[in-house]
Amino acid sequence: MELKTDSKSFFIFDLDDTLFTELDFLKSAYSNISSKLAVPLKVDIYDEMIHKYQNKENVFAWMIEKYQSHVPFLTFQWLINEYRDHLPAISLSEATSSFIEKAHDLNIPMGLMTDGRSITQRNKLKALNIADYFKDIIISEEFGSEKPDERNYLFFLNKYKGMSFCFFGDNTSKDFIVPARLGWTTICLKNAGHNIHAQSLTSEPIPDYVVSSFQEINLIKDF
Repeated sequence: MELKTDSKSFFIFDLDDTLFTELDFLKSAYSNISSKLAVPLKVDIYDEMIHKYQNKENVFAWMIEKYQSHVPFLTFQWLINEYRDHLPAISLSEATSSFIEKAHDLNIPMGLMTDGRSITQRNKLKALNIADYFKDIIISEEFGSEKPDERNYLFFLNKYKGMSFCFFGDNTSKDFIVPARLGWTTICLKNAGHNIHAQSLTSEPIPDYVVSSFQEINLIKDF
């Protein structure tokens, strides 16, 4: 698809399952946890953790039941903290990286809007090395509200008056409700089958465009 841009264009991105695959964060967290348990357990349980996740089992409950007697510090709170607070081994796809670079080269201002805890989302941005691309970063825990609260979107609308906003997201249950109401261009990154959240492309509001990858978007400079 062609996406025409001009001097008033402003791109706003969701983070999880839009700029990178959230499942990669989960795998990174599991790897972090299993590596810290490998010595006391004398076994690497990463593959079994992934297997149980894929079977939709409660991975942490299974770990507590099976291994807590061997590892006293293995508690639900320890597992949650290790999951949320670790510095993840994640990366942008080549297509996503190229798209952001091209938008930057075209001098298109960009913002980020993501729901989640501050330390978790900030660590993701640190690992991806993309924070400097964004004029503003809205993280729900820091901002005080999460999508689809209108305040998150009005922050950009009020701060950058007169701009034409384009919102990139993936979660059809909340990402596009307010942008559609505000008349923004909406682009949905299609679920390839591994997204954390379910996706419906038939429920209102339907995104203006649906793409499988940022590689499918051709930025056209019209200024």
